[in-house]
Amino acid sequence: MDNTLRRIDLNLLVTLQALLDAQNVTRAAARLHLAQPTVSVQLGRLRDLFDDPLLLPGPRGMRTTARADALRAPLADALAALERAVAPTRAFDPAQASNTWQVMASDYGESTVLLPALPGLRRAAPGTRLAVVELAPRRMVEQAERGDIDLAFHIASDAPPALHHRPLFTERYVLAGRAGHPKLKRRPTLTQFCALEHVIVSPMGGGFHGVTDEALARVGAQRRVALSVPHFLYLRSVISRTDMVAMVPARLVADDPSLRVVEAPIDVPGYQMVMLWHERVHRDPAHRWLRDQIAQAVKG
Repeated sequence: MDNTLRRIDLNLLVTLQALLDAQNVTRAAARLHLAQPTVSVQLGRLRDLFDDPLLLPGPRGMRTTARADALRAPLADALAALERAVAPTRAFDPAQASNTWQVMASDYGESTVLLPALPGLRRAAPGTRLAVVELAPRRMVEQAERGDIDLAFHIASDAPPALHHRPLFTERYVLAGRAGHPKLKRRPTLTQFCALEHVIVSPMGGGFHGVTDEALARVGAQRRVALSVPHFLYLRSVISRTDMVAMVPARLVADDPSLRVVEAPIDVPGYQMVMLWHERVHRDPAHRWLRDQIAQAVKG
């Protein structure tokens, strides 16, 4: 089949379709905006290619052979499919879309990126669906390459260079505890801060050391980390119901009436949150629309 295709000039197939429809060389030439002798030459080449006369003289023009009749439907389908394949990409219409998007995010990304974006996505593209899968940085590139995920949300410092990325926002850390916490009526001193019982998020599980501890070590201080949990949302439940406190991303606890938020007595470096995607969807109109919607929703 490959050898046959290499021998075929696609323009001949377009001419064949016109000849089968018109059953007349002159009318086919006019439809194709070609000279009649040119179409006659192409008909000769088609007869050689298919080893069949294809069109025979008849009382009212020309009549098709059985081989030509058998070619009519598959030829029309093939040319229509080819035209669709090479046609310019259509603009994305979110109101008519039925896409299912797969995104990779941690519970933090779900709360600070997807949750703000969700109302706008539902209003603009009500026929679409969104599936959130657990953040797995080590599998991110592989899953994006395979098309298992469309987008991922992660911190810029750990973003794989193989993926495109778009900054979403810069996050900073604040100290949070339950509303009415007796030790958080005001910003604590460094000594008071270190004496509090802290909760830490350890995404890989079981860790008791993080960026706050590194910042404390640089000034010769150490805090009390009493609990390590794998998710930010569980951490938020813990600090809202106990006297434990945590250094948390500010966006995660903004406007939460169950929590008291104050500035920490030590400067802990924040991070940049980015959106990640693979080259395979970089120019896709639907994907570009989705990225723009999310970026706009979390701006500020």
